[in-house]
Amino acid sequence: MPAAYGRALDAGLTELGLVVEESARRQLADHVRLLLAWNAAVNLTAVRDPAGIAVRHIVDSLSGVAILRERGIGAFVDLGSGGGYPGLPIAVVLPARRVMLVESIAKKARFLSVVATATGLGEPITVRPGRAEAAAGEPGERERWPAVTARAVAELAELIELAFPLLAPGGCLVAWKRNPAASELAAGERAAVALGGGRLEIRDVEARGLEGHRLVVVTKIGRTPDGFPRPPGARRRRPW
Repeated sequence: MPAAYGRALDAGLTELGLVVEESARRQLADHVRLLLAWNAAVNLTAVRDPAGIAVRHIVDSLSGVAILRERGIGAFVDLGSGGGYPGLPIAVVLPARRVMLVESIAKKARFLSVVATATGLGEPITVRPGRAEAAAGEPGERERWPAVTARAVAELAELIELAFPLLAPGGCLVAWKRNPAASELAAGERAAVALGGGRLEIRDVEARGLEGHRLVVVTKIGRTPDGFPRPPGARRRRPW
């Protein structure tokens, strides 16, 4: 990897207060190499320079590690994993004992499987091709997970509707957002209350190049009613 990549990653890790071992750094770099190699065919990212990927994908993803560590979380579902961010970097650095990457586009799901194998992450990672609604409908997955992560996937209220059926009571959704509007946050609060959650907590991401990035943390308190998440059409007709 070019020197600019290493400098950008080091600066971001310092700002986040993270110490990452050399073996984990190699896994992060191997992920980037595969991302760039596959990108022309699969369209995984619009960011094509390694230094930009270090900041806008890796450091941004790792901004969620502190929240999971505070709560003692070592297992999570990543919704709409795409190119593997934030799920794979978090799995590397946390480190995670169990991660399910949910991706509806088959080619991207295949990429995630290749990265998990090639970087040596292996057993803790499960790649699930398909939509989050399908996972939430399975007894083995519904209300079993301590955390769900989601980055650049959907509006907050829809994320809550997709995530809460997977979360166990006491678990949390961590959603990556860029300057969320007051209306989006208000709709998210309504969805959270209806689906078994509490108040929203918003944390700024303190890293250069990520100004305006926020982490919205929504904790689930009670059970989620049956019937959620609704099909996509129903969510469009009756948004929160």
